[in-house]
Amino acid sequence: MNVPSNLRYTKDHEWIALDNNIAIIGITDFAQGELGDIVYVDIATKGKTLAAEEIFGTVEAVKTVSDLFLPVSGIIIEINPALEAQPELVNTDPYGEGWMIKMTVDNVSDVAALMSAENYTSLVG
Repeated sequence: MNVPSNLRYTKDHEWIALDNNIAIIGITDFAQGELGDIVYVDIATKGKTLAAEEIFGTVEAVKTVSDLFLPVSGIIIEINPALEAQPELVNTDPYGEGWMIKMTVDNVSDVAALMSAENYTSLVG
């Protein structure tokens, strides 16, 4: 299981990478593995202001649909356009080409309060 040390994580299996006040968010390698083959990513929240832990979209796998939870509060500014034609990027490259959204973060210190790679690895075993 791949858990990059430069990212922060949530108990709901989202990861976040921060660059100033812009964050990139996706689901973890563990999450995509548990979901199985992802066939559709539904995110229609571009331009919306959401609070931490609000649902920003869903991901559909062969056998299930799972909600996507925002790690921190902010405004969603971009949705990964590649996922519309290639949702399987979430399976093959969850920390790279399979990213889901970009957002402006309301309070960057909230990101530091999320789990480290070590803590997330302990959570998922």
